Amino acid sequence: MALAYTHLLCIKKSLLLRITLLHLDLKHNLCQSAISTSPASHTTFFQPHGSQTHGSGFGMSGNASRLNNLRLLKEALQPLHFMDDVDSSTYASLLQGCLNNKALSEGKLVHAHIIQIGFVPSVLVQTNLVTMYAKCGSLKDGRRALQEMGEQNVVSWTAMIAAYSRHGSSDEALRLFHQMQQRGIQPNQFTFASILPACADLASLKHGKEMHRQIIASGIQSNIFVACALLDMYIKCDSLEDAHRVFEKMPEQNVVTCNAMIAGYAQSGWVHEALKLFERMHERDIVSWTVMIASFARHGYDDEALRLFCQMERLKTQPDDMTFTSVLPACANLKSLHHGMVVHEHVIRSGYRFNVFVQSALLDMYVKCGSLQEARKVFDRMPTRTVVSWNAMIAGYAQKGYVDKALNLFQKMPVRDVISWNAMITGYAQNGYLDTALEFFQKMPEQNVVSWTAMIAGYAQNERVAEAWELFQKIPQQHVVSWNAIIAGYSHSGQFHEARKLFQQMQLTVLKPNSVTYTTTLPACAKLAALEHGKEIHKDIIRSGLQSDIVLENSLVDMYAKCGCLGDARKVFDNMLGRNVVSWSAMIIGYAIHGCGKEALQLFEQMQLSGTLPNHITFLGVLSACCHTGLVYDGWQYFNSMTQNYSIAPVMEHYCCMVDLLGRAGFLDEAQKFITRMPTRPDAAIWGSLLSACRLHTNVEIGEFAAHHLLKVDPKNAANYVLLSNIYAMAGMWENAEKVRKLMRDRKIEKIPGCSWIEIDNKVHSFHVGEKLHPQTHQIYGKFKTISRQTKDMGRRYVPKTNFSLHDVEEEQKKNTLCHHSENLALPSGLSRHTWGHLSGLSRTMGV
Repeated sequence: MALAYTHLLCIKKSLLLRITLLHLDLKHNLCQSAISTSPASHTTFFQPHGSQTHGSGFGMSGNASRLNNLRLLKEALQPLHFMDDVDSSTYASLLQGCLNNKALSEGKLVHAHIIQIGFVPSVLVQTNLVTMYAKCGSLKDGRRALQEMGEQNVVSWTAMIAAYSRHGSSDEALRLFHQMQQRGIQPNQFTFASILPACADLASLKHGKEMHRQIIASGIQSNIFVACALLDMYIKCDSLEDAHRVFEKMPEQNVVTCNAMIAGYAQSGWVHEALKLFERMHERDIVSWTVMIASFARHGYDDEALRLFCQMERLKTQPDDMTFTSVLPACANLKSLHHGMVVHEHVIRSGYRFNVFVQSALLDMYVKCGSLQEARKVFDRMPTRTVVSWNAMIAGYAQKGYVDKALNLFQKMPVRDVISWNAMITGYAQNGYLDTALEFFQKMPEQNVVSWTAMIAGYAQNERVAEAWELFQKIPQQHVVSWNAIIAGYSHSGQFHEARKLFQQMQLTVLKPNSVTYTTTLPACAKLAALEHGKEIHKDIIRSGLQSDIVLENSLVDMYAKCGCLGDARKVFDNMLGRNVVSWSAMIIGYAIHGCGKEALQLFEQMQLSGTLPNHITFLGVLSACCHTGLVYDGWQYFNSMTQNYSIAPVMEHYCCMVDLLGRAGFLDEAQKFITRMPTRPDAAIWGSLLSACRLHTNVEIGEFAAHHLLKVDPKNAANYVLLSNIYAMAGMWENAEKVRKLMRDRKIEKIPGCSWIEIDNKVHSFHVGEKLHPQTHQIYGKFKTISRQTKDMGRRYVPKTNFSLHDVEEEQKKNTLCHHSENLALPSGLSRHTWGHLSGLSRTMGV
């Protein structure tokens, strides 16, 4: 008997010793945990998927301590079933150990022992029991333990609220919160820090603001954890103004809270505000840089994203996987293979070459930059290929015309999704294989809006707009994406009136236009010079809150410039919070096409000072500006700087600009030599530009040389014959001019008459030369005579340039014909009706 008692006493002492050791170890780790989760290292508010926690936290040493705790816990529990006399502090320590180690099985053993020996648990034991179940994710057991508590407290309620919130049961978390208050238990700072994420998860700004009011009433709004939870809630509920107010009043703005605020600004498109806060930060970590780079790339500021990445590298901040997956899309969007390959080298040096997310971003970048060989290398080296990787490679091949290679990969795919089928449909449709695309479309297991849109876009791009419209009408449920596709299809095929009408028709539906809709419709307004409609779209954009979308802002600059409203274009440009290379190029080209060469070149200088690198489109605007201002020397300087300073290889359009520049200035011999020295074969535009210059300077010899080559490469274009005939007519060589006209008749090539249109009260009126069919013909011709008489009285008489007339007729007859050109009729039409209607833009197509 004595021996048994002694043995039992030894077991009890052993148990108490183990529990004491466990308790001391737990206290040590609780201290370490408190340090690692202090406000300065709290990283729960911006943690991108797949990234590691930055800053201090549990590393390998933390895991070792946890394993050590679990070992001690199991050793302490071994003799428990021999014991029938355990005090509250022992049970509390054991449950605390189960809680910290998330040891649910061991926690249930302790609970079972409490019930078995009939122990009446103290409030501390009951609280630890509820908290243990909550932290271990056993919500049903935790809820039961909470209900069985004789004396419930805020700690146990908070534990359950946090558990429900953490496991995605946000509605239940809110219900528990209200039940707790109904029972007279007041929430504390930890309760609010637990319930606010539930409000954020539900995107319930109403509940979030109610919590905020209670926090203010409790006087705990300055608590750093509560403030962080409030900030996170407002950001996730898209209430940036409230988030900004909370942020500005925070007692401590550390790197984590700044990162959260930057991410919030970026998420809502407030890129300028994000940048201001980023530049204000005294301390930045890799998350700060990554969030800002991702913000730039996501909202179209790709060149700024690259600039920031380079700046980060110069400051020796080591990028991580999320940084690479943020900057690579910027390289892809800019089609900058050079920068993409530089980033790839950084990836290899940083040890992320086998990271699945980085590999997918690299693959996408190479595909979009057109380097399918490098893309295939990345694809083949992938240790694990996701369906996203397969789809990216298939789409790359398909879009570049390698449909056989795309099909080969498609057939090898282990698992296909709807995106895989859409990639094949898009590839076949874009490359003109519409029958095959339709076959895939009909075979695919499930068709979605992208599938329908791909087919519609394919028909439209292949000039089969009627079939695109027929397919559009068969879509089971219309979507804004399908509307965008059909509007873009009509616009792409040059049917701008129809594109504009479709936009107006879409506005009558329940669907709201998005940024793509506006971006698709604005070019149609520009082509039609439909200024009033463009202004209405601008108002819609502002009402929709999309005015900070850089793509839309660029489209507005382009629309206003092409409608001749350079002042409005410049106003939009100057009010932009950020500008990319497209913004600068659009404004420069706008100045150039309206003859404001000086302003265009001044803006180009400002662009260079801003640090934005020009691209090949920018230089088209610059060279065009030199053409309109006769700056031949400057034009040569800019042309040479493309390759020497910016490594931009000239394309055919740049060579055409140089021929135009030299030709307009009268340097026809130099223009001819320039063409013969080109590294590529000149196309019709090059020879046409030289021929136009010959007409301007009545140079028959070089004109015949240019026409000889032009009619070889473009024999069906009536404009080429007309230009040559003009040159002969201007030189008085009527027999030669007649030979050209006879050649046109023999080859059955007909002139296309010029057409002008004018918008009055949102209705477009079109006119051809000598128009007689318009309902107001009599008033229009009368108004033209009045204008001619008034200009004559002012000493600004309109004199037609009869030397450009093709016809060997009397001078007076030439003048009469030229006076009735389409634009000479469209303008009086607008002026005669301006008293009762609203006059908008006037535009014309060039006749030949």
